[in-house]
Amino acid sequence: MINIKRVYEPIQEEDGFRVLVDRVWPRGVSKNQLRADLWLKDAAPSTALRKWFGHDRSKWEEFQRRYFAELDERPEVIRQLLDLAEKQRVTLLFAARDTEYSHAAALKKYLVSVIEKAQSPRQSSTEEKPHKGST
Repeated sequence: MINIKRVYEPIQEEDGFRVLVDRVWPRGVSKNQLRADLWLKDAAPSTALRKWFGHDRSKWEEFQRRYFAELDERPEVIRQLLDLAEKQRVTLLFAARDTEYSHAAALKKYLVSVIEKAQSPRQSSTEEKPHKGST
């Protein structure tokens, strides 16, 4: 299971493995206060993309498209998060105020889509054709 949570929210046992997915350390939060198990900077959007988005909700769909393209280029980061999520509950930590339109929400959506694709039954790309000579 993958959850998201602001770094300013109280730590709970249900958080499981806590992964900070911001590129920069959150303001006003010490390492002891955050108690992240892992800081995965490369899971965050590039600085250029983050600045372009600026938490402008009107850019959300395009932000997700661009961010997902960046994530496609970081398979080792995605594999690390998926491996963790396979073994335990993972909480993606982020500092942005807007939880619904945050990169962590987009990252969770991306990860869930990868999991769902892997779990869906593989469909044959070719349809079964009758053998030659059969009527």
